[in-house]
Amino acid sequence: MTEGVGADLDLAYLSAGDQARLVASGELSPVELVENALTRIDEVNDTLNCFCFVWGDDARSQAEEAAAAVAAGDDLGILHGVPIALKDTTPTAGHTTTLGSVSHENWVPEADGAIAAALRRAGAIVVGKTTTPEFAHSLVTESPLWGVTRNPWNLDRSTGGSSGGSGAAVASGCVALAEGSDMGGSVRIPAAWCGVVGLKPGLGRIPMDVLPGLFDNISHHGPLARHVDDARLFLAATQGPDDADILSVTTPLDLDQPQGVDVRGMKIGVSIDLDVWHVEPDIAAAVRSAADALSDAGAEVTEVHPQFAGDEEHEWTKLWQVFMATYYGHTVDEFGDRLDPNVLRLIEAGNAMSAVDYKSVELVRTTLWNRMRPILTENEAMLCPTMATEPITASMADYVPNDADDGRYHSPDMTAVWNLISPCPALSVPCGLTSGGLPVGAQIIGRRWRSDTVLRIGGAIESDVGPLGRPTAL
Repeated sequence: MTEGVGADLDLAYLSAGDQARLVASGELSPVELVENALTRIDEVNDTLNCFCFVWGDDARSQAEEAAAAVAAGDDLGILHGVPIALKDTTPTAGHTTTLGSVSHENWVPEADGAIAAALRRAGAIVVGKTTTPEFAHSLVTESPLWGVTRNPWNLDRSTGGSSGGSGAAVASGCVALAEGSDMGGSVRIPAAWCGVVGLKPGLGRIPMDVLPGLFDNISHHGPLARHVDDARLFLAATQGPDDADILSVTTPLDLDQPQGVDVRGMKIGVSIDLDVWHVEPDIAAAVRSAADALSDAGAEVTEVHPQFAGDEEHEWTKLWQVFMATYYGHTVDEFGDRLDPNVLRLIEAGNAMSAVDYKSVELVRTTLWNRMRPILTENEAMLCPTMATEPITASMADYVPNDADDGRYHSPDMTAVWNLISPCPALSVPCGLTSGGLPVGAQIIGRRWRSDTVLRIGGAIESDVGPLGRPTAL
């Protein structure tokens, strides 16, 4: 815990890029930067519950070492001295990693996951671990182990899941960058609902070795950030290749410089409802305004029709059920009476699924890609909402889903379908506020593995809308 005066909010909300530049120039000490981050965490965490572990002593020690490296004129990484947070699903050597579950509350990994090691090599200082629902399974961040994480824009609402702790930590100024993981929207959902930037890179762009199996093909690491260029910095620091992940992409992107915001001549498709979703009017209007801004900036924006039916998300759910049963089913015998009931239901459904039913999801994924292929051949990217609704209740116990029989598909997220065509990157970028003052995210889907393109388009939207500012509930 830190004591004394409150956090310097101007410093707390400084971009990661600016923090790194000021540290490298000697204008800002990493010791001051880390201490300010710890103070801010102390100020907001009792309210938000975004951190489950804070490593104050370790972070201060690393900050001293970082300051000494600057003074000595050592070569510095691109995130040297910048405080960051890791999601509590990423193994960290010598520090407890719970996966949000009572089954792992005493697990202390012997080695860092590949992404944690990459961020440390870039000079980042990890100040703690962020909350996640049990086994990162849910749309909201809530677990029997850590309780409910709350949205800094409205404490009665959810941050989204499963990287909700990371989303709230970034939005509230605790850190400028936080790591998340995305299997069905778990980076993009909290990014949209917390009013920050969230990137699901193309499959294998950031090596992933944190799962029991290395051949999973819907899972991604990605950054949560307040600025698009900070997401670029994170990706530059963590992209592979790395043999720790056999699926890691062998050709890195050129991310040494900002991607710019010039979209003149770019062809971009837009679909507000993916031809089937019920999208709340305020969200539709904000995303439409983002599309208009791209058009005004010189992009050729046209309506496209991916002809989704809603069944695609149901098929993704089959993958998720088998994922949960395969990786975490072994915890049920010992911890079943203490696990989240929704986790138990997912595991039960996964255990009951036939191999043929599971394999048939590939046919749906193929159909989905064949619908999207001409759109992404004609256009460099496609724009749609990240979420179809405002943030839902902070606890799933209070959530009443919309089951209106109106011929539309009712689901809060418009994200999981893009994990079915996992080589395509997807970026959520803030594009406005609802009439109730809650954030809206625009989602940019790019061609296979072209995270640089979605960052460029996201930068153009950001340059028009600007960051949403500081949350109103704190």
